Amino acid sequence: MTIRNTQRPEWPDDLRSSRLASTFKTETPDGCQIGLLGVPDDTGVRMNHGRPGAAQGPRGLRAALAAYGALDFAGGSYPSVFDAGDVKPGDSLEETHQRVTEAATDLLDAGLLPIAIGGGHDLTFPFVRALAQKTDGRPVGVYFDAHLDVRDEPGSGMSFRRLVEECGVKELYVYGLDPAANATEHMDWFASHGGRMDPFGPDDEWPQGELFVSFDLDVIDQAFAPGVSAMNPAGWSAAEACRWAHASGRCPRVRCFDIMELAPPLDETGRTARLAARLLLEFLRGYSERRG
Repeated sequence: MTIRNTQRPEWPDDLRSSRLASTFKTETPDGCQIGLLGVPDDTGVRMNHGRPGAAQGPRGLRAALAAYGALDFAGGSYPSVFDAGDVKPGDSLEETHQRVTEAATDLLDAGLLPIAIGGGHDLTFPFVRALAQKTDGRPVGVYFDAHLDVRDEPGSGMSFRRLVEECGVKELYVYGLDPAANATEHMDWFASHGGRMDPFGPDDEWPQGELFVSFDLDVIDQAFAPGVSAMNPAGWSAAEACRWAHASGRCPRVRCFDIMELAPPLDETGRTARLAARLLLEFLRGYSERRG
């Protein structure tokens, strides 16, 4: 099966059969539950004067994931994954966004739960737009981010405003927000458009409706995740981030998931990429525990 606007994924040449990633399919999604999609673009980050490097996020995450084993954990096994490859960036931000929406739509049409890895956080907008266009009613957003990302101007900080204004999203739940990194006018806009902060825990009942979950790695403390577009000196621990990724996978109403802002050129020790890969594994592990 061909997913529109994509090129083959980049995996290490020495990927061993003992690694979980060696089980990922790349030719057909038959028998798979998850569709992995790389979105290697950081144009939006540059437009917001952030630190570039997230365009290499998909390659960096795959390389880190290639080091994780395929051993089944107690009580279950990982879902089958189809790696659709990377979306080819367009000549403009708008063209890239359209390509992401089309690729994500193809994954949904194939009956898969899409997971995007990137990439500037503006790419969450076109990724989730595919879900909004296909679902009856309006999707509900849960996102983990030090920033609200509700700017009016184009760039990596505008994704959730666009989802509200253009895709009918009426409920947004943000976790890990850094008050010192957000403008008052953005908080006012967020609150007046159905936004709420930290309303439930990972083990509580999640909101009703079709859910999308977005994980900006800058929600994590820079001690654990220095390789991001905007470092966070007072963010989450790695363990807390993993708890939320696992809970996201476990919730049966979550229809798509993304991990954004991994910037390998800024990740000298590779610790951010390893944590991003672990978050993906935690989501998959949670998915295997779904009921209903």
